[in-house]
Parts: sequence; structure tokens; C-alpha cells
Amino acid sequence: MAGKLYLVPTPIGNLGDISRRAAETLEKADFIAAEDTRVTVKLLNHLGLKKPMVTYHRHNCDAAGPAILRRIEGGETCALVTDAGTPAISDPGEDLVALCAAAGVAVEAIPGPCALTVALSVSGLPTGRFTFEGFLPLNRKNRRAQLDSLAAEERTMIFYEAPHKLHATLDDLAAAFGPGRPMAVCRELTKLHEEVLRLTIGEAAERYAGQEPRGEFVLVVAGRPPQAEAGDEDAALARVWELRREGMPLKAASAQAAEEYGVKKRTLYNRAVQSPEQGL
Repeated sequence: MAGKLYLVPTPIGNLGDISRRAAETLEKADFIAAEDTRVTVKLLNHLGLKKPMVTYHRHNCDAAGPAILRRIEGGETCALVTDAGTPAISDPGEDLVALCAAAGVAVEAIPGPCALTVALSVSGLPTGRFTFEGFLPLNRKNRRAQLDSLAAEERTMIFYEAPHKLHATLDDLAAAFGPGRPMAVCRELTKLHEEVLRLTIGEAAERYAGQEPRGEFVLVVAGRPPQAEAGDEDAALARVWELRREGMPLKAASAQAAEEYGVKKRTLYNRAVQSPEQGL
């Protein structure tokens, strides 16, 4: 009789976030598939557990996945964990789940910590509809292409980012969505030095310029405002002055307003140059 695969979320920074059910699942599993056994053993020591472990990560999943499946089909139960957060979310665990599902093996997910939902909940941005984009491509051309594909996205967008790529990613976000787009920069969530900054993309780029960012980041970016009826240049011009009062340069304000209202950027900019700056 086949065993079962358990997906067990682990704390993203605070060991106190491990649930009783997650701990009980780790205790009863025959073995644990871990992203890094050196990280997982610290959690097991915290729980007072000793368990056989195998490694399962993006560099060995092609070979390790089938090997784990064979053990489960042989009757063993496996608890899959990552270094932090929920397995199979922006994680090669999705491939193991697909293998088990295709083989008719039972998969059970234990609810628990996940950085994307923590960041979204504290971002101050709309949470009713959102899209999770995970880690952007390493190649800058591919990264910008993915961001360009999100130009019309009206849902809140969530990205994971490593500290050494933060500067480049903020620059690319500004190029794709405009420096005035609201966002939340969430760093070291649930940890001692947790930080949540609610600002614009341009302000975030300025804040981290010249710094060496530390910690893991979740970037929550507002979606594009709903489009007004195309051709409403007067409303678009009013939006330009609104953005200008918020401190945005005229050219950038004209570009953003033109996108929002479906008018030609050059035409709107020329009108703005020739018009008195309202309220400035």
C-alpha cells in the first residue's frame, strides 16, 4: 500500500511560528525531504526530533524526485520541507507534487507560514485580487520582458527578490510601471529586523541607492489603475497635475497619465507644457 507525501510549511524566520500539526506531521513521517538538511536539522533540534533526511532541491530534483516517489509507493510517508515557508510555492516541490499526483499517490498540505501572504497582508495595498510572480528571471532582458507583460495588470503584484538583485529590480520596476507606482518593500519578515516600507517605486530606488541591501525581500506592487475611457485628454491632464503635486517630474507624470487614460503621451505632454500648472 502506498504511503503519502506531506507538504509541511516551516517558519520564515521565527521558530515560534511552527504549528503543532506541522510538528506532529514531522514526527510521524518516515523520512523528511529537505531543501538543506543543515537548516532543517536546526528546526528538528528545536522540536526535539530526530528523523532520517534526504535532500531535495532545484539542483537534484530530477533524480531525487523519482527516488522519493519510489519510497512513498513502497509504503513510506515523506514530509517535504523547504528552508523557509510553504513547499511547492515558487519551489521545486511543485515537481514532486506533480509526480505523486500522476502516480496516484496521496498528497496532503499542512497550512502554515508563507512569505507572500504575510507581505500582502501588511502591504496596505488591495488584497482582494493579486498575482504572485515569484522570482524574476536572472537575465535582465528576460526580466524586463516579463515586467513588460504585466504593464496592463490591474491586480496587486508580488515578487520575491534576493538582496544582491534589489537595485536592478527596483530600476526595472520603475521602467516598467513608472516611478510613482505605490509599493511595499517587505524585508526580513517575522525576524528580529523585520521592516515594511510603504512608498513609491521611485522612492524605494532612492532609499536603497548606495546601500548594500541585507536580508530577503518581498516586493508588493500596486496594479495599474483601472483605465478611463480612451481619449479623455482633459481628465488625463488633470491627472498630470495631481501627479505633479505629489512630486513627480512633468515628463514622467505625463507618461503615467497617458497610460492610465489611453491618450497619446506626446500630445498630453505638449498640452501640459502649454498649460498653467494647476495647484503648483
